[in-house]
Amino acid sequence: MSTDAIELLTNDHQQMRRMFQEFQAAGDDMTKKVKLVGQILEALTVHTYIENECMYPETRRLLPDLDEEILESYEEHHVADVLSFELAMMDPDDENFEAKTMVLIESVTHHLDEEEQEWFPTVREGLSREQLQDIGARMVELKKKAPRKPTAPRALQRAMAAVKA
Repeated sequence: MSTDAIELLTNDHQQMRRMFQEFQAAGDDMTKKVKLVGQILEALTVHTYIENECMYPETRRLLPDLDEEILESYEEHHVADVLSFELAMMDPDDENFEAKTMVLIESVTHHLDEEEQEWFPTVREGLSREQLQDIGARMVELKKKAPRKPTAPRALQRAMAAVKA
């Protein structure tokens, strides 16, 4: 398995897109939708955690010209964190459950598209293969101990810091 940071993140993106499509295709099957939301929230919590804790700070340090793009990504993660937290606390029978899930999906899809089309190519051009492998290896390790629920204290740290700022 490659530890290239961009490949690892792209694989996560593909997994999330599949779950998003499954949710949208589930129609009126609320049992399936609730299960998928749980899977989406877990995947998203882990993914944003490893990006926030490793990929973004390392890229920011190594490629300071990308500072504005990284700050925007942190803010997009903040929006996803808040929506994820709300969904995790929400009763699936709530009339806003599906609407909030769709807003999360739309927001995250926009973020994934931006990363893949704009940010990743610039990062790949600016960092060496060895640097991307090193960052990826650290992300693999972080993923093992990353929070799995958006309500976990470590998942909320960055969101709470943004609120205090």
